[in-house]
Amino acid sequence: MSGFLIIIALMILLTAIGIVKVNDIDDSLTIINDVNSVKQRHAIDFRGSVHDRAIALRDVTLVRDDTKLEALLADIDRLAANYRSAATDMQTIFRDREDITDQERRALEEIESIESRTLPLIEEVSARRQAGDFEAAQGVLLTEAAPAFTEWLNDINAFIDLQERMNEAETATARNVAGSFEIFMITLCGTAVIIGLAVATLLTRWLRRELGAEPHEVKAFAEAIGSGKLTQRARLRNGDGHSIMASLSAMARQLQTTVWQVRTSAETVAGNSEQIAEGNNELASRTEQQASALTETASSMEELGSTVTQNADNARQANTEAANASHIAVKGGEAVNQVVDTMQELNKRSAEIAEIISMIDGIAFQTNILALNASVEAARAGEHGRGFAVVASEVRQLAQRSADAASQINTLITGNLKRVEQGTLLATDAGRTMEEVVAAIQRVTDIMAEISTASVEQSEGVQQIGVAVLQMDQVTQRNAALVEENATAANNLRLGAQQLLKVMGAFQLDLTEPTGHGPNIQADQPGSTRGHATRTSTPLLEWRTA
Repeated sequence: MSGFLIIIALMILLTAIGIVKVNDIDDSLTIINDVNSVKQRHAIDFRGSVHDRAIALRDVTLVRDDTKLEALLADIDRLAANYRSAATDMQTIFRDREDITDQERRALEEIESIESRTLPLIEEVSARRQAGDFEAAQGVLLTEAAPAFTEWLNDINAFIDLQERMNEAETATARNVAGSFEIFMITLCGTAVIIGLAVATLLTRWLRRELGAEPHEVKAFAEAIGSGKLTQRARLRNGDGHSIMASLSAMARQLQTTVWQVRTSAETVAGNSEQIAEGNNELASRTEQQASALTETASSMEELGSTVTQNADNARQANTEAANASHIAVKGGEAVNQVVDTMQELNKRSAEIAEIISMIDGIAFQTNILALNASVEAARAGEHGRGFAVVASEVRQLAQRSADAASQINTLITGNLKRVEQGTLLATDAGRTMEEVVAAIQRVTDIMAEISTASVEQSEGVQQIGVAVLQMDQVTQRNAALVEENATAANNLRLGAQQLLKVMGAFQLDLTEPTGHGPNIQADQPGSTRGHATRTSTPLLEWRTA
């Protein structure tokens, strides 16, 4: 592990140094291409502008045509504008960059100084020529302007040469960085190769020690176990108890024990599953019989429920009829009571009429007496009272007839009163009888209501019993289905156990059963001269899939 860490550390170091060196080379190339070359290009623009203005200024002193003169002056102005544009860009670089050297600043200052001295001379030559003074213009050009242009161009060329030297220095620096990085890379790669070989050697030894044998031997042993040959024995070194080969050998022994146990368990499961299947078949038969009995019981309960329901309906109808009879009897009792009340009222009215008739009879008697008295008085009056006597006689006759009529009415009313009293007594007896009838009918109604309620409750109870029996039948049917499923599952379990026994037959076991608890697998003997664990004397049992 430490060897790999060293290699990884060397790779990281190599990568880090490579990044630093590449950045250094990139910085040098950036300075060459993006800084120095740009400054050099602006300086070349300076030189072109100064050189062309010098030639144009010479032509200004020589040309005689004013039209050409204007063109030359315009060309000088254009070249001056180009110079100013390049100078502005140059000033921006010198202002923004921090890596500008003092030598560069002095060279640029010399260029700016000679520029400031030369520009007035250009103006003076142009002015004298425009004034037509050719000799003065040529004199200033030859004595002052020409040397100034020469010095100006020399300063610009010196600046260009300075940028060229700086580029050459940066190029040399980049080459030195690349060269040193190449040597460092070769050295570091060689070191990594040496360390890698050492790590590979150590790793090979470690792998052999961890494997416990050659890789092809481990592979062959693992393939033998994979093919089911659990009788294989590993050749282990003395004291080897932790290698992969030792672990595979222990796994083979444990797997052999496990296969034996699985086989034994599968045989047990197969036998038990057959017993379970037989028990489920018997249980299924009994469940079917129980289901049949419950079906018949449910049918009987359904018939009983229909009968009880019909009885309940009849009881309800009888209760209804009894209630109607009780209602009619109550109405009859009320009618008899009304007759009794009417007879009593009639008896009372008849007594009142008898009293009135008696009063009329008394009035008729008194009227008769008064008429008799009037006749006596009329007789006493003689001739004067004759008419009054006739009237009194008529009145006495009317009173007599009234008395006779009242007597007859009284006789009739007396007879009626007797009959009314008899009718009242009969009506009273009839009322008491109707009350007894109503009470008896009410008792019958109550009894019928109780019978009806009991019949309804009995019907509901029978229905509940029928539902319970139906539910029991359904549960029994489901139990029968579950029993069939269990039988199927037990059969599948038996088939699975048989299939498992067939699958276990693919393993070759070295078996001995001294105690009946499984194979006696002897451990590998490290001290064996052949490197093999000793085997038991039990013959090899081979299980093969049919």
